[in-house]
Amino acid sequence: MSRKRELHLNINILHSGFSPAAWRMQGSDPRASFDINHYINVARIAERGTFDAIFLADQAAISDRVDFRPLTSLEPTIVLASVAAHTEHIGLIATASTTYNEPYNIARRFATLDHASGGRVGWNIVTSADLSQSRNFGLEKPVAHQSRYERAEEFTSVVKALWDSWEEDAFIGDVASGRFVDTSKVHAIAHRGKHFSVHGPHNVPRPPQGHPVIVQAGGSNDGRELAARHAEAVFSASQSLEESLDYARDLRTRAARHGRTPDSLLILAGLATIIGSSEAEARRRQEELRELIPLEYSLARLSGVLQVDPGRLKLDEPLPDDIPLPADGGHTFFRATLALAQREQLTVRGLIRALNGGTGHRTIVGTPEAIADDIEKWFEAGAADGFNLMPDVLPHGLEAFVDEVVPILRRRGLFRKEYSGRTLRDHLGLSRPVNPYAIAAE
Repeated sequence: MSRKRELHLNINILHSGFSPAAWRMQGSDPRASFDINHYINVARIAERGTFDAIFLADQAAISDRVDFRPLTSLEPTIVLASVAAHTEHIGLIATASTTYNEPYNIARRFATLDHASGGRVGWNIVTSADLSQSRNFGLEKPVAHQSRYERAEEFTSVVKALWDSWEEDAFIGDVASGRFVDTSKVHAIAHRGKHFSVHGPHNVPRPPQGHPVIVQAGGSNDGRELAARHAEAVFSASQSLEESLDYARDLRTRAARHGRTPDSLLILAGLATIIGSSEAEARRRQEELRELIPLEYSLARLSGVLQVDPGRLKLDEPLPDDIPLPADGGHTFFRATLALAQREQLTVRGLIRALNGGTGHRTIVGTPEAIADDIEKWFEAGAADGFNLMPDVLPHGLEAFVDEVVPILRRRGLFRKEYSGRTLRDHLGLSRPVNPYAIAAE
């Protein structure tokens, strides 16, 4: 008998909230992005709502207007180690770039965090494309798109091999015999590849989940291929239900070519929320946030996403017809932003308003009932297995979702009322990877 599908909900902790002006709203803390207690508080609210996980993005540079808005600053695995000590169930997903890290360090960092949290960790694989980060790692321009993804593929394979280098029963700890580890069950990986040379074995026993859950977010062809081979959950940025359905079908078709089953891959669509007790109240809140965002900032952010000179963007005209796909820039938000502008036939000013200060994620503005209706529609249609939520302002926007939207989803039988497991894999309904040495011994 097949198991009933269950809706999945993550909270993407974007410092003070999804809106660039969130820190200016009444009741917000302007220092929230630098305050570890802010992240602990948000995580506890999400755990009260039985969310699957919290998610932290990462940016190893100042790449936005810090004279105007908070930035992604604190290193995510350190933040999540603190959060783990103050929570019991909620999953902890951190971003780590394959472009400016080394596989052994990342394998060790996430294995350690998985042990420390009792198996609640996920790794969001990204490749870094912006100039500001490149310059912080000794490069004068971003790594080329194809090279980034070649490196990411090899990087991920090495990390997984390191996690598997200890067999499940390698640790003995027999006080009487004095035998600590069965070294016949700890294996060097002896990797020699184009980008990495890693002998191994790992110096950390196999993580409690086998592997921390592997998450990925990529809209390019190379990004989708990386997800199809390795990802167990994928963050998407689709603007319409039809677009998300196409994305899900494409990703699962690619995964099948790699011998994977459809239920081994979850699609979690990005969703920004602005909640009000009535639609009019929600629209007033949306407009208040919009009015706090300088037009100059929004225009610069849009030009950055599209990789075009801001002088080419005329406020009361549509986007230029000849905007090319960035050769080495980010493709996911480029595609989502362009799709929104074309589908709604928006001028540049209209597009800026529709984005609400963001970079391409879909935004719902309305009552708790309307937001629950939309989530149910996407879930039942198979356009998403769940959502990576981005409330407009934190923690207030999340509290509104947990207190007013989650009860509706529970009454409709879509979302859990309590946790039934301890690990992130339990929450997401994902199986534990079998150690390849165990398979070889059968």
